[in-house]
Amino acid sequence: MKQQTGKGWIKTLGAAMFSASMLLASEAFASGTAQLKAFVSQVHAADGDFTQLEIKAPDKANNGASSNAMPTKGATSSGTFMFARPGKFVWSYEKPYSQILQADGDKLYVYDKDLNQVTVRTLGASPAAILFGSNDLEKNFTLRDAGEKGGIDWLELTPKAKDTQFETVGIGFKDGNLQAMELHDVFGNVTLLTFSNIQKNPPIKSDTFKFNVPKGADVING
Repeated sequence: MKQQTGKGWIKTLGAAMFSASMLLASEAFASGTAQLKAFVSQVHAADGDFTQLEIKAPDKANNGASSNAMPTKGATSSGTFMFARPGKFVWSYEKPYSQILQADGDKLYVYDKDLNQVTVRTLGASPAAILFGSNDLEKNFTLRDAGEKGGIDWLELTPKAKDTQFETVGIGFKDGNLQAMELHDVFGNVTLLTFSNIQKNPPIKSDTFKFNVPKGADVING
């Protein structure tokens, strides 16, 4: 058998390394679950834009349980978001109304600008905790791959706690990038979020997520 030259070995090794890297890349993005875990472990902070669409379930009280009534599209809103793990984020609605959801890692502050009212809540195992929390997802949620749809890889998360307002949460990724999120509540309503212009791991000032109660605002502990 003819021995390979030094250049031959280098060429062969290079090809093997390239093939291995391509295999690892394809495995890394083989499923929605794998992409979510990579996103949570590698993206420590991010900012971007979102669009939110509400889809209302048929009113069974008026239409009857056996009615063929279809879900109806509700309000559409949009805005910007920024987060830093674990549990710090600013979710800012800009259209059609102004509202801010801000978390400092411990408390969640909901500020309604029109009412000049702040509601303070404990930051629990909410859908926000999936994207903005720590990497212990499987402590609070059961993860299941939900296949590919429209070029997006989806997974489904079911809360392990029984007292949450959401039955399931769907998250969609494409090539490791967050694309969309579906929130299915206990009443059959769906909130669809689509994400764009995401910047991963940007520089963020340490006091960005400290909430300052606006002057004269009513504060309600919820």
